[in-house]
Amino acid sequence: MTVSRSAATERAVAFVAARRESAEELGARLADVVGDPEAFAIELRNGMEALSDPHYVVGQQLVAPGIGDVLGVRWPLNAAVARGFRKATRRDSPAQLLFVADRLFRERPLEIRWFAFGLLDRLLPAEPERTWQLLRRAAREAADWITVDSLAHPYGRGILLEPYRWAELEQLVFSPSRWERRLVGSTLATMPFIDRRNGRTPDVAARGLRLIHDLLGDDEPDVQKALAWALRSLAIVDLPAVEDFCRREAAVATEARDGNRAWVIRDALAKLTPATADELRDRLAGIRRRQGTGSTSRAAEIAGRFDSVHLGGHIDEPPLAYDMTIHPSDNRSNDS
Repeated sequence: MTVSRSAATERAVAFVAARRESAEELGARLADVVGDPEAFAIELRNGMEALSDPHYVVGQQLVAPGIGDVLGVRWPLNAAVARGFRKATRRDSPAQLLFVADRLFRERPLEIRWFAFGLLDRLLPAEPERTWQLLRRAAREAADWITVDSLAHPYGRGILLEPYRWAELEQLVFSPSRWERRLVGSTLATMPFIDRRNGRTPDVAARGLRLIHDLLGDDEPDVQKALAWALRSLAIVDLPAVEDFCRREAAVATEARDGNRAWVIRDALAKLTPATADELRDRLAGIRRRQGTGSTSRAAEIAGRFDSVHLGGHIDEPPLAYDMTIHPSDNRSNDS
């Protein structure tokens, strides 16, 4: 049976098709000013404004209430700009891209910040320390789920490249910001798809489940949704471990009548075996979230106990340091 597309969908498809080539051309043009972060930011902003769709702004505001400044550039066009730029900058100095990303973080439109996330994803293998400075800043400033979930990709890649970076997520479980706590779940959910070998090891599942355990009971729906997403993704990695975990947490939720915890487990049932899903669904029947109950998570309890010493508070990052061997004004090409 052929399913007809709505008029809105037809319009969106036509809008993207008419501008995809222009978007890739914008990405290629940006390569010419990569040595000048200020000019790069201006060129990208002007180009993105030309690709914007007012109808899409309305849609973004509906699916992410409270989202900040957006231009309304549709995701396929964002991707086309990034693709054109990536093709044209394969030989560029990592330091140049680093300072471009730093400059883009001072722009208000979120599409420009999302473009910078793609630069950081590329930079992680070559410039991990300074890239993580910018990733931490991005996490601290995030204020909507679209930005957080976009940031999860470079966060996950950075952790898979350097496993000691798991500490970055371990700190965020105590954050007073619901968006940083959401980033924990979003990163765990994304990791199995960033690298289908290193992101699907038993260690990823074990570490991920420990972090989810710390956050289960969080009373913020944005955090709960990310934790359920993480459980569904980790079920691909180690289904028996995830099912055992869900049974233990369902028992806790049942005993405490913990609706926050129960909601997350219920939302993950689709990726469990049918028998386990039926068992847990029956066990959690009637346990619902109640407004005003507060967080029951281990992380919230620990953070509250140590609130006087600002556990989970932010320490200002030092200014982004220049590598004295490579300056952003150097020529783009590495060829001599």
